[in-house]
Amino acid sequence: MSAVDGRRFAVPKWVAGLGGLAGLLLAWQAASLLVPGDAVPTPLATFRTLIEDGWGFYWPHLEGTGWEALRGFVWGNLIAFGLALLVILVPQTERVITQIGVASYCLPIIAVGPILTIVLEGDSPMVAMAALQVLFTTLIGVLAGLRAADPASLDLVRAYGGGRWKQLVKVRLIAALPSSFAALKIAAPSAVLGAIIGEFLGRVDTGLGLAMVVAQTQLATERTWGVAIVAGALAGFGYAVVALVARFAMPWERAS
Repeated sequence: MSAVDGRRFAVPKWVAGLGGLAGLLLAWQAASLLVPGDAVPTPLATFRTLIEDGWGFYWPHLEGTGWEALRGFVWGNLIAFGLALLVILVPQTERVITQIGVASYCLPIIAVGPILTIVLEGDSPMVAMAALQVLFTTLIGVLAGLRAADPASLDLVRAYGGGRWKQLVKVRLIAALPSSFAALKIAAPSAVLGAIIGEFLGRVDTGLGLAMVVAQTQLATERTWGVAIVAGALAGFGYAVVALVARFAMPWERAS
């Protein structure tokens, strides 16, 4: 915020965004000059290679990773929502369920990945790893939201004879929307990360993780960075989609 002629005005968000992007590109350019060797290519060389590779190279990898991440996102969040609702309806299960969530978060993916590739077939290990990446985040976010319900509203439902189920449907689910969508925004990029890490282990013919591994083995530094940029764009797209859904699901947040 700045003051001009006694009036205050806010810097537009797009200006701040452009400033951040420019700063990032400058830092990248500086790193490419300061880091010895070819480990950090210049932004210009990276984007030139990205354009030369083109849509024909990236689309199959985007499609593979995106489909794995989407399925992992859906399954992981369904499980997380189910567990959170179970804690509210049956409080005695809270200790076990929170331990399950913490365990899913603490499991080292690099150690779990080879086990999943043995147990599951096709791209199912990548889907499972994407689901593991989102489970804990969504579970905690939904639980926090369900518990943030107004006590007076809960007492009112109870006074009219409603039990935990009625409180859940009438009060808690609405109260949980902001916290739940905040968790889902984080879960979307996490699902992409889980799918890409899973692809490092092989078992698939396409995917951004596989493309990155191949580029590294070929010492194609610019392509490796290009794949990383596309992966970041895919994660950002997932975040943006969830944020857009949240705007329509919670119109009162827009008005505030």
